[in-house]
Amino acid sequence: MFVELHDGRIVGFPANRFRILAAATDDQLAQVRLELDGYALRWEALDEDLTVPGVVAGRFQLPP
Repeated sequence: MFVELHDGRIVGFPANRFRILAAATDDQLAQVRLELDGYALRWEALDEDLTVPGVVAGRFQLPP
């Protein structure tokens, strides 16, 4: 997954480092929305939320 930040940086993270996202299909992963003025990523169908600062800091749920 890739997120473009307000300052123009593009940050990537592996979806498989998060329990719910690891089991998601590519189509499900594509259904992400930015919420809270860009602070959070939301997958409604998966009932999953991640914070952008958490992703940037590398706070993953699962080991590589």
